[in-house]
Parts: sequence; structure tokens; C-alpha cells
Amino acid sequence: MDIEEQELTDPYEGVLVGPRGGSDVGVVVLGGSSGRVERERARVLARQGVRALALRWFGGPGQPPGICEIPLETFTAAVGLLRAGGARRVGVLGLSKGAEAALLTAVYEPQVDVVVALSPTSRVWCNVGPGADGRQQPYRSSWTWRGRPLPFVPMDDNWAPPEGSSGPVAVRGWYELSERTYPHLLPAADIPVERARADVLLVAGGDDAMWPSLPFAERLAVRRRAAGATVRLVARPDAGHRPVFPGELPARPSPHFAYGGTPQADALLGAVAWPHILDALHGPRPGHSRAQR
Repeated sequence: MDIEEQELTDPYEGVLVGPRGGSDVGVVVLGGSSGRVERERARVLARQGVRALALRWFGGPGQPPGICEIPLETFTAAVGLLRAGGARRVGVLGLSKGAEAALLTAVYEPQVDVVVALSPTSRVWCNVGPGADGRQQPYRSSWTWRGRPLPFVPMDDNWAPPEGSSGPVAVRGWYELSERTYPHLLPAADIPVERARADVLLVAGGDDAMWPSLPFAERLAVRRRAAGATVRLVARPDAGHRPVFPGELPARPSPHFAYGGTPQADALLGAVAWPHILDALHGPRPGHSRAQR
């Protein structure tokens, strides 16, 4: 499918990619803590008939340099932009911290029809990097809504990598320790995914070394089902933090962080999830029944 791209500078730094001739399905595409604009992912989605808006949501002009007190209105405005462009169905697809943002956007914005959360969390976490004031501590929420910070879980800075470890660090244990350290803060920080009107699709790997995304995803699914809301969970026990979709290049290894999984397992998870993602984004069709997991 032929696609066309439009560079964006105001109010976003990003790119809008869609099939030539247009589409009535749109998706906001959010990266994780790398801060990059997910151009290739947007192009892959556009070739499947989806108008994809990939944007920089921190570290850009007028934005906090880190993931610290980011207004969720950043994402609801992007949803509104796709609606204004003629989309009848709008989704938000995010990876890692971008999945955290995607889920929260679906909770607070009823115009979101579907959320695709890749390697998600079930809770709001503290900032990753500095806020607008340049300070990283004391810890603050990653997100605000209508000017108010959302309740969050801070990190326990007593954590350290296992003794004798070298090379890229797996920080999953840091998140697990922080949950044990601050149990009294967990309920308020839970993402109330059961309140979202949107369809919810969760994709996670059991070997995620960044944070325990599969247990997080399972918690989200339990809460959705307990509320009588629909949810789909696609998982592989051997996949890591960064699923790779058909048509995408494997993610580059990081010199700093271990992501878990293997290139083969991450690609297999992406391949299994891909038809579910496209099905979720395009939505129900007449005479078509969608299976749920």
C-alpha cells in the first residue's frame, strides 16, 4: 500500500503517516523512555490502512526533558487531531512508558476507541529523568491530568544490580523491590483500566528484564474482566521488553539496559500479536466476531 508522510512541528514534533487516499482509522503511536519518534512503526501501521501519528512527548521544544509530570492532555489532543482529520475510530498504541500513557489516556479520554499496550505496567510510576525544573528528585509522578499529578509509586534507591554483574543492567528487580517497599501506595497508583470505554489489547513477554510486564498485564486483564469489560492478552513466556512486528527491524541492543528475550522470541511475539493489533485498530466489522482472551 502506498503511503504518504507529513512532518509535524506544531503543536507536536513528529510525523503523520497514512495510506495514500486516506483512512478513517487513526492511531497515536508512542515510544517508551528512549524518547524517539516511532517513525518506522508508524509506517508499518500505515501500510495496513491506518493513519498513524507518531509524536515526541518529552524532550522536545517546550516539553520536560524527562518523563516527569507529562500532561495527559498531550495525548488527548493528539486523539482529537486524528478525529478532526476524519477518523471514525482512534486508538493509542504505546510501548513501556508509552503503554502507561496509552492506558491512562484511554481511562481519561472517552474518545479513545482502542488501546494497545505493549510491555505495559498496571500502575503509575514515578518520573524517569528530570522535570521541567531540571531536577530528578524528589520523585514525582510521571503524569498529570488537568494540572494535578497522578498518584504514583516511587523507586526504592536502596536497590543495586546483583554483585558481580557487568554489561547492560536488568532493572526489573528494582521495580519489584519498590512495590514491596511501598505497599501502602500501590492501590492509589493502580491504573483504573476497568473504567476505560476503549477496547484493550495487552502484549507482554514473560522474560521482560526491564519490568514485570507480563504480571502487570495479567493484573490489568483481571481488573477488566472483574468489571465485565473486554480485554485481550497476547503473551510469550520467552519474549522480552521489545516485541518486533512484521516489517520492522529488530531493536538495537542497549549498552546500558538488558531488555530480556531474544530477537527470535521478540519477533515471534510481535508476529502473534500483529493480527490482533490490526483487528483491534480496525474494529468490529459486520458479520465478524472477535475472539477474546
